[in-house]
Amino acid sequence: MRTTLTKPGTFTQHWHIVDANGQVLGRLACKIADILRGRHKPIYTPNVDTGDFVIVVNAAKVRLTGKKETQKQYMFFTGWVGRERYRNVAHFRQHRPEFLIMNAVKGMLPENRLADKMLTKLKVYPGTQHPHEAQQPQPLVFS
Repeated sequence: MRTTLTKPGTFTQHWHIVDANGQVLGRLACKIADILRGRHKPIYTPNVDTGDFVIVVNAAKVRLTGKKETQKQYMFFTGWVGRERYRNVAHFRQHRPEFLIMNAVKGMLPENRLADKMLTKLKVYPGTQHPHEAQQPQPLVFS
């Protein structure tokens, strides 16, 4: 029996919509990363982007466990001496709630150029409105 390898352009990519309201951030990001990579398909090939598009709505209402809301810190460094900046989850939830999901999913993708292409298929919106109705996204329910 021969192993079949998927070639680019020989498969269809679907659109999925996920409601992040009340979902735990890490568990949600793990499942989204699997869909972006295409791990849920039988045609999965590691070196080909076989994943689907994912739309995440209600990103501002994602849930974190424990004391991460105030204790988890994100560090940003400009390269200049003394220019380290630390921000916590509460800051991002107020100013850029889509960053929380994008950063968590990015950390669960492989570190290569293919992951950069996969991350462009993730669309995150803080509220319930999104401009992708024409793609007819299917609701994705996690068990």
